[in-house]
Amino acid sequence: MTPPTKPRLIVVAAFAAMLALALMVLAGYFGAQSSFLDAFSHFRVHFAIAAGLLALPLLASRYRLTAASVLVFAAACLATTPASMLGLAAPVQARPAAGTDGQPVYRLLQMNLRFNNPTPEKVLSLIGSTQPDIITFEETSQMWEGKLALIGHAYPYHISCGGIFGATILSRRPFVDGEPRCFESGALAVAKVDLGGARLDVAAVHLGWPWPILQSRQIERLSGPLAALGEDAIMAGDCNAAPWSASVHKLAGQGKLTVMPSVGPTWLWRRLPDALRFAGLPIDQVFSKGGVTIHSMRKLAPAGSDHLPILIEFSVRPREPQDDSKTATASVPPAQFAAFASKG
Repeated sequence: MTPPTKPRLIVVAAFAAMLALALMVLAGYFGAQSSFLDAFSHFRVHFAIAAGLLALPLLASRYRLTAASVLVFAAACLATTPASMLGLAAPVQARPAAGTDGQPVYRLLQMNLRFNNPTPEKVLSLIGSTQPDIITFEETSQMWEGKLALIGHAYPYHISCGGIFGATILSRRPFVDGEPRCFESGALAVAKVDLGGARLDVAAVHLGWPWPILQSRQIERLSGPLAALGEDAIMAGDCNAAPWSASVHKLAGQGKLTVMPSVGPTWLWRRLPDALRFAGLPIDQVFSKGGVTIHSMRKLAPAGSDHLPILIEFSVRPREPQDDSKTATASVPPAQFAAFASKG
């Protein structure tokens, strides 16, 4: 029996790798059934591109029919992924002075700081240049306590939860209705903020890694505080999960929140050059509910972390005073998103 030649072994290995990648893409679509399967969904785009690239040369081999099927499958996966999640669409800029129906536009800055960020001065400079009304941070380690104290006069209202991997909220606007709270060892921080009379629940979230880390159980334990969020709320944070994953949608469902269109890849392994940011993962998410209208979301320049900052501009629709004399009240329909011409 003639042993297989080296070129043939290469073709067989490429075929096996293509099938494995296609199966991993497929497994991710069943993430709602298992956290193990959902772990594959976060790399859906990467696996689909790799499978498609392997399929191209195999079109000239004896495996051409299977390769063609995988190529079509990979193309369909990419075609059904919004361009914004791939970082291919530019964000829409909000009007700086007024939002829908003349409501003021507020700014929220979201960023995983990285606990050992070597250039904290870049973060402070970023805050100074963007002038956000509210800030949600993750990984505010002890190092960051002294750094953030430098802007304490500008953000006198704050809550920091859980140490190195916990969540933090800073605000120019006062906290109301009691003390802000921490949940699940600091994975979630919640504060009610007064925005010129409109009361908004603001949450910062930092989930652990997906399977085999117990992210799914962490999400389950957050169901209570998320369900207790007020009628109007905005949540931002590092979810360590892609926006199309079952984990993110489960998290949103527990708070009756809407997952906002992704700004594209925000995380990249810190040892890789920033030029490869397009190949990173879109794991920093923004959620909203009720009278919150998101006008724009955009990534900002790197500030020393392995995560990019995100600047969100939003307004809050004022609610009509409750009439206690009525026995029934109509539910307020959720706010519609501001026009995202390019799904940014």
